Amino acid sequence: MRQRAVRDQQRLDSGAVTSPKDLENLQREIASLAKRQGDLEDVVLEVMERRESAQERVAELTERVGSVQGKIDDATARRDAALEEIEGEIATVTKEREVVAASVPADLLALYDKLRAKEGGVGAARLYQRRCEGCRLELNITEVNEVRAAAPDAIVRCENCRRILVRTSESGL
Repeated sequence: MRQRAVRDQQRLDSGAVTSPKDLENLQREIASLAKRQGDLEDVVLEVMERRESAQERVAELTERVGSVQGKIDDATARRDAALEEIEGEIATVTKEREVVAASVPADLLALYDKLRAKEGGVGAARLYQRRCEGCRLELNITEVNEVRAAAPDAIVRCENCRRILVRTSESGL
């Protein structure tokens, strides 16, 4: 467009156009080209401004992504450390359980394992102030009397959840 405007201006300046009608047309074309060039330059400026704004936004978002990635990396490291600690605790507790399980009668251990599988991992519950801590229900007076009457080494079970009740001094009996 610039080349065409320069070429038309050279034709006008050279005096090669002699007809008034051609001269007028050439002047109109030069004016039209100048207006169009101005419009296109405005569009280019607007695009450049938008591009600059977009680049700033990209830089901002890149910085935020880096910050979030740092937080993710930190959380992942903490999770991995906690998992390692939990796995260590599992190994320790498993060994302790094996030692304790060896001293428990086989029939009681079998009952406990069966209840544990059935009740979501809890096969025995503490009897605390006449309340089974497995199902959180208070034993009625008849059940309390049955537990009191049972021998200290007898296996006592909750009538509601069927877990083995572990009697302590805090049982409220």
